[in-house]
Amino acid sequence: MTEAWIIDAARTPRGIGKVGKGALTDIHPQRLLSTVLKALAERNGLDTGDVDDVIAGCGTQFAKQGNCIARMAALDAGYDQRAPGVSIDRFCGSGLSAVSLAAMGIKAGIQHLVVAGGVEAMSHSTTIPGLQPILDSGNLALRARVPQPHQGVCADLVATLEGFTRDDVDALALESQRRAHQAIQEGRFARSLIPVHHDDGRLALDREEYPRPETTADALAALKPAFERLVDFALDEEGTTYARLVRQAFPDIRINHIHTAGNSSGVVDGAGALVLASPDYARAHGLTPRARIRAMATCGDSPTLMLNAPVPAARKALAQAGMQVGDIDLFEINEAFAAVPLKFMRDLGIDPAIVNVNGGAMALGHPIGGTGAMILGTLLDELERRDLTTGLVTLCAAGGMAPAMIIERI
Repeated sequence: MTEAWIIDAARTPRGIGKVGKGALTDIHPQRLLSTVLKALAERNGLDTGDVDDVIAGCGTQFAKQGNCIARMAALDAGYDQRAPGVSIDRFCGSGLSAVSLAAMGIKAGIQHLVVAGGVEAMSHSTTIPGLQPILDSGNLALRARVPQPHQGVCADLVATLEGFTRDDVDALALESQRRAHQAIQEGRFARSLIPVHHDDGRLALDREEYPRPETTADALAALKPAFERLVDFALDEEGTTYARLVRQAFPDIRINHIHTAGNSSGVVDGAGALVLASPDYARAHGLTPRARIRAMATCGDSPTLMLNAPVPAARKALAQAGMQVGDIDLFEINEAFAAVPLKFMRDLGIDPAIVNVNGGAMALGHPIGGTGAMILGTLLDELERRDLTTGLVTLCAAGGMAPAMIIERI
């Protein structure tokens, strides 16, 4: 089995994902992704006719994000028409799973050059009428066996079961803002960041738009719980509520609602991607590798708790690589909600000082399908900046899933 090498990584800045408020809301989602694809091809001198596939994760594949956004974005980026595309959906894990699929093709010797990542214009997704508010999409037989509440309700449920307090989650959110601000001030994202332009050439966005460096502990403490109001809202004609779904699995629990807009991931627009190549292809075409993919794993866990799969996914990836937690220099654990990295660090005994060192989604935002590829690139950049060797990235995903990946610098 051959190795899969990471040649390069790039991403857009994250724009506030609310129509009328964010700088990227007027940019077509295909253009968000094609901006990254074009930059990767140009700065690495890729012959895009050699691209075996363009794989893109996207969590809401409707309307502007439908019709195989990977292929459309590749065409929009000016790729050779011989470069195909495929879009995948593993909810929040889509972007990282896209990279894993690319690596699998290369490791198997079937493919030699693949561009993989993801995109999500959450400002677009929130405007689509008729999206199912329940993950089971109205499958009542499934619902009777596998209740799946709203992910924010799940975050509060996990926090309640784990004993996390409001002070715990707010403290992590504040630290995320501090780290993100420091990273931005020091230009740590500069290598991967690609400006986005309007069709007429005007600059749309060249910086992170979501962070709030002025955030204080008092300001976070003043925010109201974001998901308590959802639990008793009727979701369908059957009178289903998220509270009812929780009670199916945890009939006696009383949820302590502690997640707010400040300690949950931000709603943003953005895209990211990486170039992967086989060693033979890279050497033959003068491509310099930055890292190799040591391990890839995906795990399922409780769909009702939804957010707990990163820990078993990380353990599975570590076992595959023959590594221990202590062998990892840096971790990127997507901050979908503060309870996720808190549980991850506690369960695996990880020093918070090496987790999300440049801030996470609570400060920077979480463009569902794009995040996995974006934070993988951030991890690689930071390993290089600190002259470290190995990193692990993982994200919780709806349905109780999580992909994980371990990379090693070359």
